Amino acid sequence: MNLNGRTIWQHAAGDTDRDYVDVCIQNGVILNGPGRAGPWPAQMDEVVGKNRRPKKLSDLRRFCEDMRAGDVVVLRLGTKLVPAVGVIVGDYEWNDAFGDVDGWDLEHVRRVRWAWVGEQPKEFDAYAIKWGDTTQRLNPGEVWDWVASLKVDELKPLDLPELPSQKDAGEIGFDRISDFLFDRGVASASIAYLMTEIGELTRIARWYERSSKDGSDGDQHPNRPSEHETVAYLVVPLLRALGWTPQRMAVEWNKVDVALFESLPRAGDNMSVVVEAKKLGRACLAARLQATGYADQREGCLRLIVTDGLRYGVYVKQSDGNFGLHAYLNLTRLRDGYPAYRCGGAEDAMLAMSPDWRAINDSARDGG
Repeated sequence: MNLNGRTIWQHAAGDTDRDYVDVCIQNGVILNGPGRAGPWPAQMDEVVGKNRRPKKLSDLRRFCEDMRAGDVVVLRLGTKLVPAVGVIVGDYEWNDAFGDVDGWDLEHVRRVRWAWVGEQPKEFDAYAIKWGDTTQRLNPGEVWDWVASLKVDELKPLDLPELPSQKDAGEIGFDRISDFLFDRGVASASIAYLMTEIGELTRIARWYERSSKDGSDGDQHPNRPSEHETVAYLVVPLLRALGWTPQRMAVEWNKVDVALFESLPRAGDNMSVVVEAKKLGRACLAARLQATGYADQREGCLRLIVTDGLRYGVYVKQSDGNFGLHAYLNLTRLRDGYPAYRCGGAEDAMLAMSPDWRAINDSARDGG
């Protein structure tokens, strides 16, 4: 790869807890945040004043201003792994479709044509790649030399996926969710109870989100709830509101945080949903592998729910036996879809989390 006269950047796609490499590669982007306050440089005062993070301001300036079309970007994960190498295309953009990437608001966007994507990430010696800021210039060395050695045809047109539309990620209200569930056969009484409870759950979720961000004490913040607390105050009440009864729910059952059963007795053969909970603010989608390990032991288990109490990723077993992300729900920001993940939003998530989901699907397949 010709690096002469070009600026080479390294850009992080997550950390040891949260990995959004696939989002970057599938959408032809690299992402940075926080970006909820709006396009650069509108949020400069918020980054410096509210969060007291002048270092982050420099990071965003590099991403939004210093990067140029034609620059080379090395996608990194941690300090050892490089999943992809690409070329920056066009100017800086702001896109609200990336407003919730497993809990991070990453609306700052640069388009990238990925020239090299490994079947497995390229692994280097520990700390061959600099740790720290999301966007940094890559220093000459082992990684630089490897990038220069890549055999890629830069004249060959490379696919640049269509950028997700912000119109497909709009916020929605309770009335629309209610109509959606009713149209798909959920009983009116169940919907009425859900609509009564969801408002309270949303207020609790927003309080947790607001209060646990005040200050900078991280997991030790006095208002940051434990995993057990969010399960008790958010996860179980939401599942109850969706129609699951105590008889068909088991908390901390055979290493599963919450097990949901198609029928009684509460035995392994009857388990239909695995719920894996993480502490508030941790990456919930990263829990899919752990949840899959439990589900694969039960033939009748077709759904996984991974959550930190505020956010819920719903995975459904596909024809190939793998679990694919079907829908994503954020109690503090109800949206009709998540084009960055190519999955449904709050409506699809609540339907797929309900005990009626399997019967509704079977009825639809049968033409009922």
